[in-house]
Amino acid sequence: MVAVEVRDVSFRYGSRSVLEGVSFSAEEGEVTAVIGPNGAGKTTLLKMVAGLERPTSGSVLLDGTDVREMGREEVTRIVSYLPQENVIPGIMTVYEVVLLGRIPYLTWRVKNRDLQVVDRVLAELGMESYAERLANQLSGGERQMVLIAQALVREPRVLLLDEPVSNLDIRNQLEILELVRRVTEERGVTTIVILHDLNLAARYADRLVVLNRGKVYASGAPREVLTTDLLPEVYGVEGRVEVGEHIHVLPVKPIKNGAR
Repeated sequence: MVAVEVRDVSFRYGSRSVLEGVSFSAEEGEVTAVIGPNGAGKTTLLKMVAGLERPTSGSVLLDGTDVREMGREEVTRIVSYLPQENVIPGIMTVYEVVLLGRIPYLTWRVKNRDLQVVDRVLAELGMESYAERLANQLSGGERQMVLIAQALVREPRVLLLDEPVSNLDIRNQLEILELVRRVTEERGVTTIVILHDLNLAARYADRLVVLNRGKVYASGAPREVLTTDLLPEVYGVEGRVEVGEHIHVLPVKPIKNGAR
């Protein structure tokens, strides 16, 4: 089932065009990776799906309903958005940080249901032993796991992640994306993730949306989208794409006066 549909969306900051005529859909139980060079409009696109920015023209639909027609509380119950920059208060325990993800459901007191959801998510992620640790005692990879747990306790149907593995080592990158892949499939979540590493995008995404200069350059399955021609045309680099059991993108060198 199509859970997120972006229809002919354009967005401008004043006179500057950021997105122009962008269309794509994302389905339940699948990971859609948005890729493209810096400044292509990826983060702005994710914010529009989250209802944090309104398109200049076009529409973003959640289960067929325009986000602009939905109240903020309704959107936050459906969508969990994890931005690229996210600060965890160091004086809070992991359990408290994760519990904050239940804010759309909290009243003046915390209900047993809220605590049960937090306990379940921590158990699912194998993080029970982290519960009483202070957030400032965690490594970068551990903090990112906590933020993903915070997003999941909202029990979202749509999960939006903006560069969730940036600044992490290889092991943590793989662990985070394995987790995202598993949660997406097991919960039937619609996940849209921004990634810069093309090899990780090819490995963990069901489909790719390539943004370049605010437009969709290509979209579809990784084996259809990631071609040798994409590298100079979108990224301005020479290289090659090898397709076997996995797709391997091998950039070689930048092109002078290239596509960017």
